[in-house]
Amino acid sequence: MTLTERERFMHTALELAREAALAGDVPVGCVIVRDGTVIASGRNRKEERGNPLLHAEMVAIAEACAALGGWRLSDCTLYVTLEPCPMCAGAILNARVGTVVYGASDPAFGACGGVMNLFEEAFGHRPHLYGGVLGDTCAAVLRDFFDGLRKAEQPPEL
Repeated sequence: MTLTERERFMHTALELAREAALAGDVPVGCVIVRDGTVIASGRNRKEERGNPLLHAEMVAIAEACAALGGWRLSDCTLYVTLEPCPMCAGAILNARVGTVVYGASDPAFGACGGVMNLFEEAFGHRPHLYGGVLGDTCAAVLRDFFDGLRKAEQPPEL
């Protein structure tokens, strides 16, 4: 089986998601690619650092801007394992990210179609959007993480 470019970069984001899970954070990973090369990466660090702003996309966008020396990411593609939330979608719009590729949909907080699609609103920028790339795999990583949390919260059987 030959992986598409989208699948290849989503696998890289999945590795970061698994790292987040091992650190006790919701397993979401993100990479930003320019000209076929990963220039930035991020994973959820909300729990680890006690900061609600440290979503995978926010971490990766900050790293990409630092790597490129500016805030415009119009020639970049952001790959993330979970549909971006409103905060992250706003950052994507403000950074002018050219393309967004996500894995699992998020019916609770998704801002790319799960709850609403901010990218369809009349903002001055609209990234290209591709959802569902390795979506089943991305969803399974999240499901396994939350199943593990639920099991850990159950009292021991007598």
